[in-house]
Amino acid sequence: MKISENVYMYPEMGMLDCNSYVIKGQTNIVIDPGSPDMVNELVRKMERDGIDAKKTTVICNTHMHIDHTLANEGFRKATGASIIIHPLQKEFFNISFYETANLFAMHPEAFEENGYFKTNDLKEFGFDWELIPSPGHSRDSICFYSAHEKCLISGDVVFAGNTGRYDLPGGNPVQLGDSIRNLANYDIEILLPGHMGVVKGAEKVKSNFNFVKEFFAE
Repeated sequence: MKISENVYMYPEMGMLDCNSYVIKGQTNIVIDPGSPDMVNELVRKMERDGIDAKKTTVICNTHMHIDHTLANEGFRKATGASIIIHPLQKEFFNISFYETANLFAMHPEAFEENGYFKTNDLKEFGFDWELIPSPGHSRDSICFYSAHEKCLISGDVVFAGNTGRYDLPGGNPVQLGDSIRNLANYDIEILLPGHMGVVKGAEKVKSNFNFVKEFFAE
């Protein structure tokens, strides 16, 4: 589903899944492929939208919770893309991936990354997007922001009318409030969360941030 000039969204399709996003260019970047059971369906939907899944060069994630990452390996096998993670996601991997999964009596097998982001942007891959560390839901949460698209891929930091939970391992309500207040300062017309629906329009995005900031009123 096309969201803007170069951004496509594929809504979550069941348990342990999330909204997946594609940034399209000469190559493609896939953010949060989600559930391993949905890899073939995600590839099919990309192809239906005119996106050659085989031209995906980077798979990355907003954070390491399993509903966002368990499809990494399957999508890599399907496309030949590389899994690239942020250094913070490497640092806090055990907390976000293993400890959080274990809390729900799940013991997943981890994927192996191909490399790390060298800077807090996607310029080395040919995309003018910023990476914004945004802890609170998890220690390793990263948001993806395009000033050109006026678009924020927020993972589980902020949703439409809600925020990510902060009672999981590595969660912190003070950090989450700080992250949300920081993100609210960006020029955003499209808010793309990790679950549920999109918020579109500058005024709606602003109102949504004002609403969720009330959860963390000082």
